[in-house]
Amino acid sequence: MAPGPVTVGVIANPASGRDIRRLVSGASVFDNAEKGSMIYRFVAGLRAAGVERALIMPAFSGVYESLERNLRSHRAIKESPALPHLEYLDMHVQHDAHDTIEAVNLMLEQRVGAIGVLGGDGTNRIVARHCDDVPLCALSTGTNNAFPEMREATVAGLATGLVATGRVGEQAVRQEKILRVGLDGDPRHDCALVDVAVSSERFVGSRALWKVGTISEIFVTFASPESLGLSSVAGLLEPISRQAPYGLHVRLAAPTVAESVLRVPFAPGLVIPVGVGEAERLEPGKAVRLETAAGSLALDGERELEVGPANEVEVRLDLKGPLTIDVGAAMREASFRGLLNGRAD
Repeated sequence: MAPGPVTVGVIANPASGRDIRRLVSGASVFDNAEKGSMIYRFVAGLRAAGVERALIMPAFSGVYESLERNLRSHRAIKESPALPHLEYLDMHVQHDAHDTIEAVNLMLEQRVGAIGVLGGDGTNRIVARHCDDVPLCALSTGTNNAFPEMREATVAGLATGLVATGRVGEQAVRQEKILRVGLDGDPRHDCALVDVAVSSERFVGSRALWKVGTISEIFVTFASPESLGLSSVAGLLEPISRQAPYGLHVRLAAPTVAESVLRVPFAPGLVIPVGVGEAERLEPGKAVRLETAAGSLALDGERELEVGPANEVEVRLDLKGPLTIDVGAAMREASFRGLLNGRAD
């Protein structure tokens, strides 16, 4: 059977960058009109790299309308660059995480070569749980993002297209770490790409984690002192790269009694004191059992699991997480091999 057209999936979360942290910190709203414009620029980059078809998760709240406006402007310009054939997935939109899950499953059925994700840590976590070995291009449109990158969507589209078409290979794809969360005997009940936090907040509620005084423990896959949020707490103790074969487990304490108190950029415009009790490296494969009182687990900054004393909860670092596209590495390889200047390989 003849191979089909090179296809890339595109998922944009219309709710990313719009949570409660806009009320409790200096975080700005990431406009959905800009997300639609980013999709347009991303698919333009895909086509320039040789991608023939793009599957797009339908999204309302201004994202779809913005993309359509950009497409109408594109068609009105005679000398505008070519675009791949765009198809909206045939799915019922529920305006929640089920949309992302269904979109990923439909994209896998269509054998996409890569998936572009416009969202925050939470959106990428959901995609990573279901994308198998399809590489992701993670573009930041959320709040305290540590996993996705701030990139110009056109360049990200070029890099993603180079990977999807096979013109650049494994040198432009990296395997990320992931935290596996076990619950009541299920070792892969859920996961986190960046951090797991134990909170005394008993209910999921508005999901976003912003009261640091409720947090007792943090587990991280990587840690940067340049980031915001929980990853920054760990990063100010011990910077850990994405490539390091370990993570970090931090126990917090009240700043009034803690031996070490960090000044942490916890959210945009919000720098607060965070007391640290102890910290130790999190080795891969070693399950850490949690002593859970009534509370919740936050995964990548959002409360997801309500737990109590009757629950058995463990956290384990897995080095074989999702594959992601290293945009810089892809573009450097393209430059070195002349992939975008018309020369043959």
